[in-house]
Amino acid sequence: MANIRSKTVNRQTIDIGIQLRKTNVNERTPPFQGIYYFYIAADKGSFKLAAETLFVTAAAVSQQIRQLEDWLGAELFIRQNRKIVLTHEGEVLYLQAKKGFAHLQDGVRRINQDPNPNQLSISTVPSFAQHWLVPRIGDFRERHPDLSMLIEPTNKLITFEDSSIDICIRYGHGNYPNLESRWLMDEVLYPVCHPLYQEKHEIYSVDDLHKAELIEDRWPDMDWSIWLNEVGVEGGHTTLQFDGSHFVLEGALSVQGVALVKHSLVYRYLQEGKLVRIGNTALRPKYNYFLCAPLGYFHRDKIQRFSKWIETQISEFGNKGREELNIIDTDFSLKWPGNSDD
Repeated sequence: MANIRSKTVNRQTIDIGIQLRKTNVNERTPPFQGIYYFYIAADKGSFKLAAETLFVTAAAVSQQIRQLEDWLGAELFIRQNRKIVLTHEGEVLYLQAKKGFAHLQDGVRRINQDPNPNQLSISTVPSFAQHWLVPRIGDFRERHPDLSMLIEPTNKLITFEDSSIDICIRYGHGNYPNLESRWLMDEVLYPVCHPLYQEKHEIYSVDDLHKAELIEDRWPDMDWSIWLNEVGVEGGHTTLQFDGSHFVLEGALSVQGVALVKHSLVYRYLQEGKLVRIGNTALRPKYNYFLCAPLGYFHRDKIQRFSKWIETQISEFGNKGREELNIIDTDFSLKWPGNSDD
């Protein structure tokens, strides 16, 4: 008779639990901590062993599981003197919880796991790739011969979803959704031209820019009108436009006119005598270069090696060529939202 009464009470408890699950289901949040404590206890077969695994007390484990049972409206364990035994409902939940936590652990592994540990794929803006990164990348390859490399020049912001790219070098505000952005360096801009163009048109200071044919980027982070206005001088006419600052720099190298360029990209051409700077005035926009990737990617060995290398390269580059510049800070914003550089 007692067994019949016990079964009746348990059946009523289960029925109440089913009824609860059918009502207000969208308003009820599963007690995830309780589910995790239950899973560990069921896996260990003991509240005591579960407590040792979780670094809590057995009473804390028991309390979490009791709250879970109240939430479900069903008992999950048959509590005996020295052990616990799963009820039918407990067995159902344990099997599902085991699958769920296995999926979570697999997801965590995939975040940090590198599918191509021997290849480093870098996305960056074309100007930085051509005039800064590629001339220096040989040093990285000599130091890390075990890595093959892919450099993808693009102005598109990589989302890393369904992409083989490991890391991005972007130029902008550094606030990119779902990405970790690590500051690399700032930038300053000033006018340059070929020595032959300078001699032919007698352009030796910013006051002479009114005699120049100006080369302009169609999508700049700072255009000629802003630069001239900030410096307080007049410029000539814009007679040549390119879609990308790397082409603007090439236009200056080919004696096409005076270009407004970034210091980090043009410095080596000044040192080689292929270009000359007009005056000593430079403007610093509020945008900077950033190393960007999902946070978990930065735990990958090859990303850590590349990060260390490029930070060293930038540190060695330092303020070379800036000592004689009169730098004016500006808060000018990019002309188009969401993009980077060029």
